[in-house]
Parts: sequence; C-alpha cells; structure tokens
Amino acid sequence: MAARKKKVSESKVLHRKLVQLWNRGQSKYCEVRGSEIHGRGVYATRFIPDQTKIIEYVGELIDKEESERRGNAQHAKSLKTGDAAVYIFTLTNTCDIDGNVPWNTARLINHSCRPNCEAWIDGRKIFIHALGDINAGDELTFDYGFDVDCYEDHPCLCGKEGCVGYIVSRSQWAELGTRLKAKA
Repeated sequence: MAARKKKVSESKVLHRKLVQLWNRGQSKYCEVRGSEIHGRGVYATRFIPDQTKIIEYVGELIDKEESERRGNAQHAKSLKTGDAAVYIFTLTNTCDIDGNVPWNTARLINHSCRPNCEAWIDGRKIFIHALGDINAGDELTFDYGFDVDCYEDHPCLCGKEGCVGYIVSRSQWAELGTRLKAKA
C-alpha cells in the first residue's frame, strides 16, 4: 500500500511539473498557425507593444557536446527525409536549450531577414521580445543568426524586402554577399 501511495504521489508531482513546463511555453500574445514561410509559424493574437516579453523559449538544458551530437544527428536525418527542424538554441558558452518539446510554442517562430522579434537571454532562460509594435495577425519572426559557413544548408523563404536568400546572421550579410559574388 505504501509503495502504491508513493507511486501515485510521484505521478502527481511529475504531472504538476509537466503542467508548469507547458504553461511556460504558452503565451496570451500568440498562437500557432500555418505559415507561408515554413509549414507552421507563430502569430500575434493581439496587439503587442514594442519591447514586450512575448514568450519563453523552453526545452531541455544540454551541454555543448550533447548539442553537437543532436545537431549532427538531425542533419543526417534531414539528408534522408528533408525534415530539417533543429530547435537547439545557444544559451551560454557551455550549454544550450534543446527546444524540441511539444510545449515549446516558440520553437515554431520562423526566421526572417526583417524580424519583428529578438531573443533575449535572461540567466538560464530565453525570452522572445518584440522589436517594435506588432499587430494582431502578424507572424512573429526573429533572426536565427546562423553562421555564414553553412549558408547553403539554410535557404531563407521569408519573402521580405531585402531578403538575402539564406538564413545568415545580419552581421555576416557582407561576407555572404562576397561568397555569393565569388560563386557567380
């Protein structure tokens, strides 16, 4: 009887933790819908003022070695299936957040060359903030900040004016331009 009560108690604690994690990954400001950029996206459900903390990017805290392993495994899978979804977000020099969990709504925010959001790191958490006023119905986007060295693996489909054609950090656009000219 004591073992059964302990099991029920542990189950309730686990359930409570999962509910807390689920709630951290949700927001009154946004919802998931189909996206022209890439499959699914996250859209504003109401007006969001500039600098508003919109949603937390939640997931499993992992070290860099595990992050590299998971990233390589996902890349290998993408070569076979075309599914290129990697939700690993750099947190610090020693750890990342793997946001590949169903309660992480923010993992579905797409990249744009003209983003309306950006990620802010606060301790061991990542939050998505508005870069300016965002109207209800607008798709939320941010700059994924991918390295120019792997630009060919990440074509950009944002369709925004000035799109550079690849998901590359804005700080590396000049280098991307140089590489594209050399290739032409």
